[in-house]
Amino acid sequence: MRGIRKSFGATHALRGVAISVMPGEVMALVGENGAGKSTLMKVLSGAHAPDDGSLSLDGEDYAPKNPLHARESGVAMIYQELSLAPHLSAMENILLGIEPSRRGLINWREMRSRATEALAAVGLEDIPPETPVNRLPIAQQQLVEIARAVALNCRVLVLDEPTSSLTAKDIEKLFALVRDLAAKDIAIIYISHFLEEVQAISQRFTVLRDGETVGEGLSQEAPEEEIIALMVGRNVEDLYPRNERAPGDIALEVDQLAGMLKPVSASLELRKREVLGIAGLVGAGRTEFLDTLFGLEPVASGTVTIGTYSGAAEPALRWSQGMGMVSEDRKTQGLALGLSIADNVTLPKLDGLGPGRLVFPSQQLNACDPWIEQIPIKCRSAHQPVSDLSGGNQQKVAIARLLHADVDILLLDEPTRGIDVGSKAQIYQLIDSLAQGDSKTGREPKAVLIVSSYIPELLGICDRIAVMCRGQLSDAKPVEDWDEHQLMATAIGQE
Repeated sequence: MRGIRKSFGATHALRGVAISVMPGEVMALVGENGAGKSTLMKVLSGAHAPDDGSLSLDGEDYAPKNPLHARESGVAMIYQELSLAPHLSAMENILLGIEPSRRGLINWREMRSRATEALAAVGLEDIPPETPVNRLPIAQQQLVEIARAVALNCRVLVLDEPTSSLTAKDIEKLFALVRDLAAKDIAIIYISHFLEEVQAISQRFTVLRDGETVGEGLSQEAPEEEIIALMVGRNVEDLYPRNERAPGDIALEVDQLAGMLKPVSASLELRKREVLGIAGLVGAGRTEFLDTLFGLEPVASGTVTIGTYSGAAEPALRWSQGMGMVSEDRKTQGLALGLSIADNVTLPKLDGLGPGRLVFPSQQLNACDPWIEQIPIKCRSAHQPVSDLSGGNQQKVAIARLLHADVDILLLDEPTRGIDVGSKAQIYQLIDSLAQGDSKTGREPKAVLIVSSYIPELLGICDRIAVMCRGQLSDAKPVEDWDEHQLMATAIGQE
């Protein structure tokens, strides 16, 4: 791809971008949210026509008219949000649009044979082709999408954030498959925010920033700090800020808490002016623990004490008690994507935004604008729909909602999942400042409970860390008493 330009009105999404990838090579494409990666890949996959520039495939001019034309040309795109028909079988999804037929009718025997071959190529030989994909775990659904690309005999495969919802074991299987596909001379473009993945799976990387190609290099030889500096346009000296802070009064007390399934047993004390992290494997019960604390799931036994209250609760009561939550899944649970930034930020606390029970949009905007400036949220205005924002800015809206409600206790479930390193740094800074408080503005220090699968993040920003293993929460220990090996050993039950 050479000199690719694309504008949407006054917004210049791509400014002369150039990338290349060789057969059998895994090339990582990295950059912050909004850098132009998605737009560039939509040009490659035929979803957008470039305003200028040229593309070539195997040395011949390539100008896809639409995504189907791109697929037929051998370019396959696996999006972060899987594009499967959940009610259809694996083989129907794999051969959707290219079904073998005989005299105008689908040839089911050939369809099954071709789908079985494609499934075997991605390590799913034990899955019956007739299995509806909605019965498969997310990791296997992703492999079904890759099997579809294999069935098309693709020459270029684009993987967009393929590990964002996978366990460590599933990631290892995916990496093995990527290497096998590359060995068959398929050119692979790998998009990820996890730089350790970039260095583990790719031979070369290309960095986009503000719609331009700003650097490239060999993945094994470039230090992470160098790649980060290219992505954000500056040196990130301290990715994990953590001011000195003495823990304050107890804000949240949990004693032998058990949910209907998980957690099995969890106890902790969370204090103001403290960031307490919860590590653990996917499925260990960390999200269920936060859901139970916040009243989204029923309590089977044990107590949750906020101030002097330790009875049953639901989310509305938790908001009134000064507890707010940022969900792990911001798209379906954490935000109302079709509503504006102002609507999302002010939803938990509409009092005072109009006379009586009325809400004036102008007062919503006045209440939201300071948070847009302070956090900051990159947007046109508070009127803008949240769905238009990048992942990092969507996450900031979710956190701004907690700040508008002026909660004392913040429950953050995977707050930096799927966002770029620059946005991560801003959210880490925000978490640190919230726990610290601000004497100049009179903002009281907050108590922060954070769940994360990214161990360096927990070690970098937390004061104490506890580990969830099979629904059991370990004692919280000072961050200095942990390292990555100890956290992982505790998470798998080998403390």
